[in-house]
Amino acid sequence: MVLVKTQAGQEALKDRRGSLSSRQRSAFILFDGKRSMGEVLAATAAMGITQDDVQTMIAQGLLAPLPGQPQPVFAPAASLAPDNVAAPEAPGTDLGTIASPLEGSGRSPKERYQAAYPIATELTAGLGLRGFRLNLAVEGAGSFDDLAALAPKIREAVGDDKFERLDHALFD
Repeated sequence: MVLVKTQAGQEALKDRRGSLSSRQRSAFILFDGKRSMGEVLAATAAMGITQDDVQTMIAQGLLAPLPGQPQPVFAPAASLAPDNVAAPEAPGTDLGTIASPLEGSGRSPKERYQAAYPIATELTAGLGLRGFRLNLAVEGAGSFDDLAALAPKIREAVGDDKFERLDHALFD
């Protein structure tokens, strides 16, 4: 399947805020209408780009199949979960000691990270030069734990009102 950037994707690339992480941005640039999705995933595998990242970019309307091609079909997100994150099981299934309890809304750390990262990037980018180092730290955060560790610094920099969205994405 060959994917191309949409108009919204082109604008997101120029804007450099919010919806694309630095890893995703690198992969996003490679979607030029010539390379297949498999080729781009193979080229960016060392950076940790997965089919999940591509699916996110499609869902955000940043990428689309070439005209005349069907929408891509992806495996369920549970099958793409990293080995150290317990995939949700069917109700009534005994998970025994394998699964760790998920807090709050029951979202996995990966889901929390994916929801919170764009918000954290937006908030810290809005600080301008005053928040440059914090923005770099957010862009370097590769997991929920990394982002959660930066949360108090972000709260201090942006204030409680603006931080509320990030707090909800990370911890609810």
